[in-house]
Amino acid sequence: MTGPVRVAVARTLGVLALVVLAGCSFEAEEKVWEISGPVFGTGYHVNVVMEDDQARLESVARGIGEVLKDVDGAMSTWRDDSELSRFNQLPDQSQWTTISPGLYRVLARSRQISDLTEGAFDVTIGPVVNLWGFGPEARPEDVPTEEQLALLLSRIGYQKLDLRAEPPALRAEPRQYVDLSAIAKGYAVDEVARYLESEGLSAFLVEIGGEVSVQGRKPDGNAWRLAIEEPAALSAQRQVNRVVVIGDRAMATSGDYRNYYESDGKRFSHTIDPVDGRPIDHDLASVTVIAEDCMTADSLATAFNVMGSDKAIALATRENIAAYFIVRGEDGFETDYSPAFSSFLTQ
Repeated sequence: MTGPVRVAVARTLGVLALVVLAGCSFEAEEKVWEISGPVFGTGYHVNVVMEDDQARLESVARGIGEVLKDVDGAMSTWRDDSELSRFNQLPDQSQWTTISPGLYRVLARSRQISDLTEGAFDVTIGPVVNLWGFGPEARPEDVPTEEQLALLLSRIGYQKLDLRAEPPALRAEPRQYVDLSAIAKGYAVDEVARYLESEGLSAFLVEIGGEVSVQGRKPDGNAWRLAIEEPAALSAQRQVNRVVVIGDRAMATSGDYRNYYESDGKRFSHTIDPVDGRPIDHDLASVTVIAEDCMTADSLATAFNVMGSDKAIALATRENIAAYFIVRGEDGFETDYSPAFSSFLTQ
């Protein structure tokens, strides 16, 4: 879902999982322009360095809109007519269904992350997400029963999806409901970044719902500086936990402190553990991952959030993944990070 686009000279940008700490003086020849608008139930902000050329700027803005429209049309579970929804609606998914190259790339990367995290990331978890009331369906009147969860868990599993590379195709047995919400925003960020590069733009920051990709530097020569947010349920309570400089990379954050509901005095996070089908319930408040591409950072952040801090930091250390953890302690938040993350921290 996309909407009206806004184009303006960029100001300091605040977003869900990070804030951009912008410089205040630029060379006259180039400025940082912000292109923004609604998408995927959230918003996108693109800061791009270019000369004051309104015609080209408007063309770039239209191009970004088309890229986001294509991703939404392929991977949305909120649209009945998207490519993914059409597959989900098939009464028989046992035969090969041709899919777009983009959808294939996201599903193939999802499988790799699922294998790496031993199922902590699973794109077939959608029916369980919906059962808990965090999908397109309405929130349930009652918390799911053990019997409901057991029945769904016996039917799902990323291993039940079968991918074919040439030509790209997908099938499933038994029938599955695929939900790419934990990786599609990251992929959309990557696609916008690729589009900007194809337009000859070498310095930009792309952000969608807190997932971000950075390239180049600002006109004054300074790097884009990003701030990891202190977990807080309300936007007005946002504070910076740590500032990072990631270079030409991507960053994503997953946390349990915004999207949740309470029932009978118990808090239920939107992040579901595919192993037991229940909302996560541990002391890890948020995890930030830096990677070469945003769909990898996005999916790993979700998987690490499911795993909890101990298992996640062990895996990140072993696999040389840059990850930063904010954990609830007895006296407030505590932080930890993998060795690969240390080079991105600023003083």
